[in-house]
Amino acid sequence: MNKNTKTIALIGILTALYVVFALTLKIPMGIGNIALDLGYIVLTISAFKLGMRSAIVGGLGAMIESVLFSAYGISYGWIVMNIIIGLICGYILNRFKPNKHQYLFYGIVIIFAVFVGVSAKTIIECQLYSIPYLVKIPKSLVAWIIDSIVMIIGIFISKRVIKEAENE
Repeated sequence: MNKNTKTIALIGILTALYVVFALTLKIPMGIGNIALDLGYIVLTISAFKLGMRSAIVGGLGAMIESVLFSAYGISYGWIVMNIIIGLICGYILNRFKPNKHQYLFYGIVIIFAVFVGVSAKTIIECQLYSIPYLVKIPKSLVAWIIDSIVMIIGIFISKRVIKEAENE
């Protein structure tokens, strides 16, 4: 199988896994619509494995989930947020194989990427839905912390998943 076909297949598989993890393993935090979304673990794995193409996994995953299952319709802010996170994390994390000496660096990259993504999501949603920034920002800060934690957990899982995949 050629490299492009493998990449397209991997994007499809990871996108499907993102949607499945996001839907079946979502834990509400009791603050608005904020939930611990385990789909971000798959986004972390795809950043290590696919580089900037992980933006496709994040964007498509968010779009599929919001189109099929959201009572609020398509969440443009969430889609853009996932694309930004995929681009930043994919660009940086794909350049390094996960190891114990780089976890702090990976964590900082993820915290930064999620902050930029959540900021973009906040601006988009405040503009689209006329939500006052003072109402949206506290919820966005909580989402930033929760999504960052899930993605940081994804670093440790990525190490194992990538190692297993390369051994086969």
